[in-house]
Amino acid sequence: MALRCALSMLKHDAEGKECIERIVKRLHALSYHMRSYFWLDFQQLNDIYRYKTEEYSHTAVNKFNVIPDSIPYWVFDFMPTRGGYFIGNVSPARMDFRWFCLGNCIAILSSLATPEQSMAIMDLIEARWDELVGEMPLKIAYPAIESHEWRIVTGCDPKNTRWSYHNGGSWPAACIKTGRPLIARRAIDLAETRLLKDSWPEYYDGKLGRYIGKQARKYQTWSIAGYLVAKMMLEDPSHLGMISLEEDKQMKPLLKRSSSWNC
Repeated sequence: MALRCALSMLKHDAEGKECIERIVKRLHALSYHMRSYFWLDFQQLNDIYRYKTEEYSHTAVNKFNVIPDSIPYWVFDFMPTRGGYFIGNVSPARMDFRWFCLGNCIAILSSLATPEQSMAIMDLIEARWDELVGEMPLKIAYPAIESHEWRIVTGCDPKNTRWSYHNGGSWPAACIKTGRPLIARRAIDLAETRLLKDSWPEYYDGKLGRYIGKQARKYQTWSIAGYLVAKMMLEDPSHLGMISLEEDKQMKPLLKRSSSWNC
């Protein structure tokens, strides 16, 4: 998103030309990397599950030497036959398979996700409504980190206990770019039943987002603003252009179609 915005703001003069060329080159490389290695759907998960390890050449299928036994048990049940998402991280020998709301929503708004991947992300949200939406849309991350691990990963912030704050908490949000306003309407209708009554809290806790966050501030500006923007977008989708970037036709999608699309 930052690179695309920078590209639109730079002047096409002698000084800006060099920066533009560097940005375009970086965008191509970054788009390829994210769309190829961070994307996960049913077929890709099955492929990773069957990966061979210790492959060392440019022909290696398992380029990051991901060990299949490192796949967490929950992801097999979480992944629907139709749908997909960008995972949290890819590193040597293992992957962070968690769902992150912000990353996937920004991928859609910035057109990092191909049109097919964007639809697949919406398919996932719809298929896993109870897990990702529950009683307050939308889970910031799924699943929550439990035991002592959350203290290590989140800096021991006492708000980040399981299903709270940045560790699986629920933050009022909606996305309508994919042309499926019924999902957004359903999420907003759900949020409306609580936000005003609960005095517009900062976030919600619990596996279903049922409880007001333990340290959530009331009358939180971004909760109110997010709701108003979502309502405005639904009433007039042309406003979406203020926060969304259309697909760059020169940035040809390297994945023609989500492999879950025809399932």
